[in-house]
Amino acid sequence: MLDSVKIQRRQSEIRQKLAELSGKETPDETELRSMNDLDAEYRSNETRYRAALIAEDSERREAGEELETRSGREWSDLVSGYELRQAVLALDEGRALDGRTAEVVQELRNAGGYRGVPVPLMALEQRAGETVSTGTPDPMTTRPIIDRLFPASVAARLGFQTINIDHGSTEWPVATAGAVAGWAATEGGNVAGPSAFATAEKSLAPNNTLGAHMRITRKALKQTGSGLEQAIRRDLASVIGVELDKACFSGTGADGEPLGVVAGAATYGITSTAIDAVATWAAIRAEVVAFMEGNAASAPTDVKIGFGPSVWADLDDQFVTGTAVTELDRMVAKMGNPALSNTLDTTAVLTTSAGGIAPAFLGIWGAVDLIRDPYSDAQSGGLRLTGLVTADVTVARGSQLRILTGLAAA
Repeated sequence: MLDSVKIQRRQSEIRQKLAELSGKETPDETELRSMNDLDAEYRSNETRYRAALIAEDSERREAGEELETRSGREWSDLVSGYELRQAVLALDEGRALDGRTAEVVQELRNAGGYRGVPVPLMALEQRAGETVSTGTPDPMTTRPIIDRLFPASVAARLGFQTINIDHGSTEWPVATAGAVAGWAATEGGNVAGPSAFATAEKSLAPNNTLGAHMRITRKALKQTGSGLEQAIRRDLASVIGVELDKACFSGTGADGEPLGVVAGAATYGITSTAIDAVATWAAIRAEVVAFMEGNAASAPTDVKIGFGPSVWADLDDQFVTGTAVTELDRMVAKMGNPALSNTLDTTAVLTTSAGGIAPAFLGIWGAVDLIRDPYSDAQSGGLRLTGLVTADVTVARGSQLRILTGLAAA
């Protein structure tokens, strides 16, 4: 019995005795002494009880870790208690399983689907003292799945805002003309004439659907068990994220793709400058100055930049004459670390959030529509999963983005 349980029981007994003694109107000396002793013991037990809980909590954690990492030997011991009789009666009479048999069946069903009652092969091969010709068997243990490598979202680092849309289209009216300020030329003269307040609508429409397709073999279903579900979730989420990131920048607006900010620079009104030379801090600084002159940014640190790894290497390889400072060092000191993406390659994208408005928007309609197809690969026992996502990209104000192209060494 746990020490904490023993102390709890003793505390209950002390409270009961104290209740009896305190109910007496004129207790004698022996009863008063007994109440003092019981009160002291009760306070002492409270300290012991807290210490016991702390110690037992550590033991529970260790025991929990052991249960989570059940070894093959423990599984063998569990299967050794599997009763095939119960499986037969469950199929024949519908009798409920119990004991180790029920636990083994539950473990197997959690790991994979079965139409009947699963029977582990170890339960059919009960052997004692048998070895193979080459020595003691050494079964293989399958560890958790190692995920594929995917880049982190560069669009998110550059300030692109993701919006979840229930249904229909979404639009933003963006002011393009409005109030005009001016001085009166003469006393009693009129100030600058009024200007009409005009807007242009930027919209997101559910016209583009991205699909992620996955084929799961019977080996994968049986090899990894319950860990396969989480691995599939991560893999689908990662591959969808990569494609959405590509669409934000290099989407062509054709063949089902949204129009990205690089390919759609002219459509969105984004200034694009062809450098066609090795990247320099001077070229990047000119675009940062243009942001500040256009009231889109108030400081260089308000501007974020992303480009490909090759551009990063070129900037880091150019040293200021007579110093150990590189062009990359100068840029990072003024703007912070850049976001790197293979999608951008030799193109640099500069963004800024003006007035709390993101430079671009990625709209996603609803959730991922996961479609299960158990029939196409039925002959091999496989399964196909398809995840569909409807998404679109738009830019609110083109003045919040700048693009530099052709940043490559000659």
